[in-house]
Amino acid sequence: MGADAAMDGPGKQQTDPRVADIVQAARIRLALFLPQYIRHAESGQPAGVGTGFIAIEMARELAARLGVALHVIEHQTPTETVEGLKTNACDVAFLGIEPSRAAAVDFSPPIFQFDYTYLVPAGSAISAAAEADRSGVRIAVVSSHASALALRRMVSHAQLVGSELPDAAFELLRAGKADAFALPREQLLDYSAALPGSRVLEDSYGINRVAMAVPKGRAGWLAYVGEFAAQAKASGFIERAIARGALRGFAVAGP
Repeated sequence: MGADAAMDGPGKQQTDPRVADIVQAARIRLALFLPQYIRHAESGQPAGVGTGFIAIEMARELAARLGVALHVIEHQTPTETVEGLKTNACDVAFLGIEPSRAAAVDFSPPIFQFDYTYLVPAGSAISAAAEADRSGVRIAVVSSHASALALRRMVSHAQLVGSELPDAAFELLRAGKADAFALPREQLLDYSAALPGSRVLEDSYGINRVAMAVPKGRAGWLAYVGEFAAQAKASGFIERAIARGALRGFAVAGP
């Protein structure tokens, strides 16, 4: 079986001692947070968006390989997701590799990446990311998201105005209570469609490198998902998932 077939085709492997607890539990618990998912109006089931699309694709493949079910746990924020990993209430999540998170969870090597930029309203004088960091400029952020964590390390002059949920942060921009909205490009392109005349800047202020995050103390599980992630990248599985999801601004992460 070729590498591509190995990643795209289900097939139960012999039980690896590193995943014996997962196999015994008969499920993988994948944690997602907003805006990594939406709920289908008809089925009521979560559907992956952006990072969540790749997360579900990979977790579904991993579950098939182990012959277990996939159980999606929905959270509102990354903070809730990290807490779920800390308490072993879930088995894996897909998070940006951030120093503040490394003390709480363990990360695989990076799998895919995307850039952070700004959405600005009609008539804005901001034309490049560097121009947002000026006195008097208010930048709406989603407080616990990696896009905000990265921005806090960079901004010297602008004021960050935060909300815990993406839609609420967008409303700050729509209501004129912020001059720019910081988030991953993929999400801002969607928000831009809801704000006539707004535009997403062409350049960026940073890159989010996303990995599989697992609870501390589960070294075998970490090693296993790290190997799985490396194979997913090498086989082209990640590249194809990005294409299937039509994910704008996403790319396979380097080493």
